[in-house]
Amino acid sequence: MPKQLSSVTFYNGQKMPIVGLGTWQSPPEEVNAALDAALERGYRHIDTAYMYQNEAAIGETLKKWFDSGKLKREDIFIVTKLPPDGNRAESVEKYIKRSLASLQLEYVDLYLIHLPIGFEEKGDDLWPKDETGAMIIDSSTDLISLWKAMEAQVDAGRARSIGLSNFNSSQIARIVKAARIKPANLQIELNVYFQQRELVAFCRALDITVCAYAPIGSPGLAAVAKQRGQELPESAKFDLLKDPVVVEIAKRHNKTPVQVLLRHCMQRDIVVIPKSTNPRRIKENFEVFDFELTKEEVEKLDSLDKRFAGRRFLMDTYKRLNEHPEYPYADPY
Repeated sequence: MPKQLSSVTFYNGQKMPIVGLGTWQSPPEEVNAALDAALERGYRHIDTAYMYQNEAAIGETLKKWFDSGKLKREDIFIVTKLPPDGNRAESVEKYIKRSLASLQLEYVDLYLIHLPIGFEEKGDDLWPKDETGAMIIDSSTDLISLWKAMEAQVDAGRARSIGLSNFNSSQIARIVKAARIKPANLQIELNVYFQQRELVAFCRALDITVCAYAPIGSPGLAAVAKQRGQELPESAKFDLLKDPVVVEIAKRHNKTPVQVLLRHCMQRDIVVIPKSTNPRRIKENFEVFDFELTKEEVEKLDSLDKRFAGRRFLMDTYKRLNEHPEYPYADPY
């Protein structure tokens, strides 16, 4: 029988379902149907963010399910994130309240700081740029005072747990040292080509769980880069789904390459949030509980790690981001 991998447990006892629905680049007009398909299939973990601009659509669908009696609030795990425009202590409450209003919820199960980099607040512009196209960053970002404001959201009952996204080990260490309520989860880019073993081990030592975004390599990244007029990073030209090792293991289990990639993360006790708006793929992405990779298969997949060369979300296409004092990718991990 496959090892039971239904959830990971935070240090505070809260359980996070190990497979969730990612909603990055899921427009409001598509996310309703995607969420319906996911909930029908059995997903109970939904990942969104203020920056995704689809929280209101997700809230409408959740309310429909709650009102029908098919789902209770406590049945589902909702994650959203503080945008970089709100990366200052005095803005945290405003942004979480906006997210809760859109989601039509009284609390979220996990609230993350989306990026350690702060942007200046320019109205509703989530990616503020100057006349040269460079990002308008807020170099005064203070992660410790920001974290204290995150802790206040737990005190107020707006978030059950709090955590981080796209932070490096030194930033995490600073926050843990100063924290009254420590981070429960770190969400990072992670997949078979970019396994982040040092950072995962670092988090494990601190009893911080890990969630992988882009666990299948974000196949849609090329289209996003083209739409934004950005150059595609060299790493984004790798195709995890066609890797011969992945394909061979998938055939052996009568599974898809996507399912093998997700299972590889899961057997490391890493949460996965594959994004899709296709009902068939949403269903397939959840069919990962009925098989188990062998020790030999895991070792073969482990050997595919390209380390830093496998990172796709460098943010280098956004001018000036790497000038921010909290730019996270200057450190080894």
